[in-house]
Amino acid sequence: MLFIKKEGKREPKGRAELRELITQISVLFISLRQVNRVILQEEDRVKSETENAKIPVDHTTLQLHNLMYEKNHYLKAIKACKDFKSKYPDIELVPEEEFFRDAPEELKGDPLLKEDPHKRMLHRLNFELFQRKELCKQREELEQRKKNLQETIANRKKFISSLPSHLKALKKASLPVQQQLGILHTKRTKQHQLAELLPAPLYILYSQLLAQKEAFEEPIDLEIVGSTKDAQSFARQQANKDTGASTGIEESKLDDDVPEEEDDSQRRRKRPKKVQIKENVDATGFYQVHPLSVSVHVYDDELTSGTKPSKLVTLKFEYLLKLHVVCVGVDGVQGGSENNFLINLFPDDTGIELPHQIAKLSSGVNFVYDEKRAQRPFKWVQHLAGIDFLPEAPPFLADNISGIDEAAKGASTLAGLNIYRQQHRVQTILERIRARKKSQLALK
Repeated sequence: MLFIKKEGKREPKGRAELRELITQISVLFISLRQVNRVILQEEDRVKSETENAKIPVDHTTLQLHNLMYEKNHYLKAIKACKDFKSKYPDIELVPEEEFFRDAPEELKGDPLLKEDPHKRMLHRLNFELFQRKELCKQREELEQRKKNLQETIANRKKFISSLPSHLKALKKASLPVQQQLGILHTKRTKQHQLAELLPAPLYILYSQLLAQKEAFEEPIDLEIVGSTKDAQSFARQQANKDTGASTGIEESKLDDDVPEEEDDSQRRRKRPKKVQIKENVDATGFYQVHPLSVSVHVYDDELTSGTKPSKLVTLKFEYLLKLHVVCVGVDGVQGGSENNFLINLFPDDTGIELPHQIAKLSSGVNFVYDEKRAQRPFKWVQHLAGIDFLPEAPPFLADNISGIDEAAKGASTLAGLNIYRQQHRVQTILERIRARKKSQLALK
């Protein structure tokens, strides 16, 4: 058509060709439209088929994603379970034999336990839990019992703490009954407590006299007199001295009589007489006595029916700390004729001469026992107090030196001393004291 128009063919033949070409173009265009419509329909069909095929693919893809998610979840859970540190490996479970023997029937009755280790472990853990619950119940019961016992102990402690006051009131209330019945238990207990503070010689003397009284119903009464506080203080000082914790305590006590009011000039002026002053001071310190002493009330052993025994004399026994001797005298008498009946109670025993070498060496060569003191260190008192000693010279040597008269005197002395060296020393001494006192009273 373009070529025809360019050529300018306007004849009827050209026009016929154009019309024929237009018809062909229209037919071709219609065919093109038809083909296009078929293509579009085919495209719609393919799209529809594609959409229909996409639905199961999407569903399958979704299922795949879900499965992958679940797979990852399970893998994490498995890893967490593998990494989890349980407490049961640290639990000391009972052995399987004990589990099957002691566990309740509901825990061990499953027949599959022996084949399934996991299930067996669970049941063992349940059995452990069951045991621990039982132990918790027992613990609660024991705690309650402990609380009750503590309350009971507290009540008893409270009662015990108040018991001394009740006992003291009971003792005080029982004193009239004891006096009426003649059973002075309270006084005896106090005397026994004081006896523990006595020095060893006085304690031996007290125990022997008390044993003689209780064994043979000897008509005597014993009493420990003195300051209890001073005796306790002295006992503590002696204990400290024995352990080496305190030195010079006894010396300071014995030197209390040393004059301290002199100044230095007076001491310098009296320097030539220093030894004499020291001897005088020591002489006063030698008579320092223990804070406690023993008083013995001696009664007449000749009893008449219906009358109480009369008191003959009260003897007071003291212990001299420096000389380590026991002295005796009539209680309440400062000297004089009241003490004369004790002199030579046994032959050659006047009480003026120190009885053993220890006292003589401690006192010094120039020491002379004061005859004005009421208490004297008789030899028989030392034997009674357990202080035994050897004579200064053997008897045969004294006999050869003194001659025939002295030998006879020595034999008499030994015969007299043999009396109180026998087993019944206390009885022999008390008999002699009663005999001497009765003779003295008869002379008066």
